[in-house]
Amino acid sequence: MAKLLPDSRLFLLVWVVGALYASLGANAFAELATMIPESGGHTVFVRRAMGSYAGFVIGWSDWLSTCGSMAIAAIVIGESAKAFLPVTPLATSSFVILAFALVQLRGVKAAGRTQELTALAKTAVFVGLVVACFAAGKVRSAVAPAIAGPAGFGLFAGLVLSMQSVIFTYDGYYGAVYFSEEVKNPARDLPRAIFGGVAAVTAIYLLINLGFLRVLGVRAMAGDPLVAASAAGRIFGPAGDGVIRVLTIVSLLSAVLAFQMMASRVLYRLGARGFMRSAALVNPGGTPAVSLLASTAVTLAMLWTGTFEKVLALTAFFFVAQYTLDFASLLVLRRTEPDAPRPFRARGHPWTTGGVFLISVIFLAGAIAADTRNSVYSLALLALSYPVFRLADRGGDTR
Repeated sequence: MAKLLPDSRLFLLVWVVGALYASLGANAFAELATMIPESGGHTVFVRRAMGSYAGFVIGWSDWLSTCGSMAIAAIVIGESAKAFLPVTPLATSSFVILAFALVQLRGVKAAGRTQELTALAKTAVFVGLVVACFAAGKVRSAVAPAIAGPAGFGLFAGLVLSMQSVIFTYDGYYGAVYFSEEVKNPARDLPRAIFGGVAAVTAIYLLINLGFLRVLGVRAMAGDPLVAASAAGRIFGPAGDGVIRVLTIVSLLSAVLAFQMMASRVLYRLGARGFMRSAALVNPGGTPAVSLLASTAVTLAMLWTGTFEKVLALTAFFFVAQYTLDFASLLVLRRTEPDAPRPFRARGHPWTTGGVFLISVIFLAGAIAADTRNSVYSLALLALSYPVFRLADRGGDTR
């Protein structure tokens, strides 16, 4: 982003615009989540608005892509920890996934407490890095090479590409919708969690980038593949590498657990809709145990075979489409179910919903253009999924 927009004002503006986009998305998700308080995420909304097949496709792709994301987060933990542990990165990654699965099997309370602790630790290390950046003092940009700023179409292209990166980075603020049934008061607590998530990550992202700008300057950041490591090197000297490794491990532990919990809820919902009925079974602790074990097994298989990157590439099309279909679902449901109870109503609808839907369509088109081959493969998988859906749909809904 710094290379595309070597102007600190534009650089920060994109992060602010990304936060506004996430806020508009939160506005829509809060209505959908309180209107349909069912665990499972995107598949719940899309199925209600567009039918069982659309819900199945989005749910299936969401499950696979979340398992792939879990595998990537775990392998990065393993790679970061190899400087401290006398075992292979694969062994560390596998241990993390299995350990969190065992915690979740104890029940949702144990999983919730663990998630709170890992999230708190993640926030603490980021706040610590922000404080260190501001305490280190400003580094003059004269140490960095001069870069000519973009103009005209180059500026427009830089803004669009940077926005794509930012939107991906903000993704996850709506994570509470995967656990709607487990929330005591969804009408009150889901909007708080969704909007609170946007506010929290916006504050962290803006502060961390302000800190990097203070230590490195936008020109030194441009083209640097490891900005955080460079900033830590300036602040902590030779110990900077270890600091960043610890920060990476702590922050991604929270991500692995979150992905594991989300993946199990998606498969649970698909099981409740007739696909692999056993996935809807819940143990005495409230955990969808079969779904959790299946998600863990698939993630470990991706990890050990090295196929997780290919899975993510093939499901990237659906990952981007999820946003578009979620916002479209709200537009459809307002028309088809105008009198349905809505504890939270999206502010400024239909203009806010229509606006974020249009942005998502543009974003989807850009993603297809950027990776046309895998997008075509994804559409081919969509066609092949229909027979699987018809077979699964024979079971009908259980809830």
